[in-house]
Amino acid sequence: MTPAAEPVPVVLVGVHGHGRSHLRNLRRLSEAGLVRLVGVCDSRPVPDSALDGLGPVPYSPDLSDLLKTTGAAITILVTPIHTHLPLARTALDHGSHLLLEKPPTATLAEFDELCAAVAASGLACQIGFQSLGSSAVAAVRALLADGAIGAVRGIGGAGTWIRTSAYYARAAWAGRRRLDGRDVVDGALTNPFAHAIATALAVAGADREVSGPVELELFHAHDIESDDTSCVRLHSPDGTPISVAVTLCAAEHRPPHLVVHGETGRIVFEYTLDRVTLHRDGAAPVTTEHSRTDLLENLVAHVVRGEPLLVPPAATRGFMTVLEAVRRAPDPAPIPESAQQVSVDAEGTRRVVSGVDGLVHRSAERVALFSEIGVPWAPPTTVVAS
Repeated sequence: MTPAAEPVPVVLVGVHGHGRSHLRNLRRLSEAGLVRLVGVCDSRPVPDSALDGLGPVPYSPDLSDLLKTTGAAITILVTPIHTHLPLARTALDHGSHLLLEKPPTATLAEFDELCAAVAASGLACQIGFQSLGSSAVAAVRALLADGAIGAVRGIGGAGTWIRTSAYYARAAWAGRRRLDGRDVVDGALTNPFAHAIATALAVAGADREVSGPVELELFHAHDIESDDTSCVRLHSPDGTPISVAVTLCAAEHRPPHLVVHGETGRIVFEYTLDRVTLHRDGAAPVTTEHSRTDLLENLVAHVVRGEPLLVPPAATRGFMTVLEAVRRAPDPAPIPESAQQVSVDAEGTRRVVSGVDGLVHRSAERVALFSEIGVPWAPPTTVVAS
């Protein structure tokens, strides 16, 4: 990307936690002459060491004051889910474009308010689904359009990660469905594996609209309100079934993937690696790796030169339909202790759900819910949220 005549002034809101990855990216883009960090906002003080390489940067716990004094053209919001809408409004009210981390908001109603506020402001809002910046998404869609695997029968997603109790102890909102009377909806499907759902919907052409009911099966092994082991199934507008099964209680941490099932083959898309493998009947697999466009770079290019945004809010409505279904669903059911292996070390309590890695991947292969593949702790009926 060609540097702008002057680096674009940026404010970062939320410096701790995932905000550190944004600081690394800001260093890279600052060195390239694309942006200039002019302020950081956080409820906790920011140590100088966190800002090494970014020069003296003003700090304030008040975003409104910081935007008044810095005149930042772009605000990056990396804050708890339930704070997204009010902080986004503050940024827009001060004439600042937005890079808003996923999920965009905690409810579909708030999402509609966000979309209305962005439209009224005339400013840009990029939603931080970084996987949607991958050219692999377009590559998979091109293969499907060319009939590489014949008619698509379904898309299954699988995610097996490991998170200990420390993951949920890191913040008051972590693993919560609600906090202080406000929706949070921080579950495995809606936050850690939100990219799996958003990417599957993008591949299916359902990123802006889904069809029919959303089928959910939500469970937890950890002592939390939200889900840590769950599955969902819905349909694209043309009727293609899409399922995603995930767990944060895996025996082995593996890159998540999508499987596009066709009549004459399948496509495996490892979306965190931007890697696509085409399997066709009677032919050797073909693997290709693809480039990824950084979403802040794309937002800067949009602000400076009018290039199209990769992930505007409208491109995440399908995902928000799933989040809303999770929000409205009954609370996740506990997985029996007898179905877990529990261990404790310096990183906290780790819970492994027996056999869950294989169950998650079987779900992706069959585009099926847990209750349909013989999961012993899944009920025989499925929660359906419209």
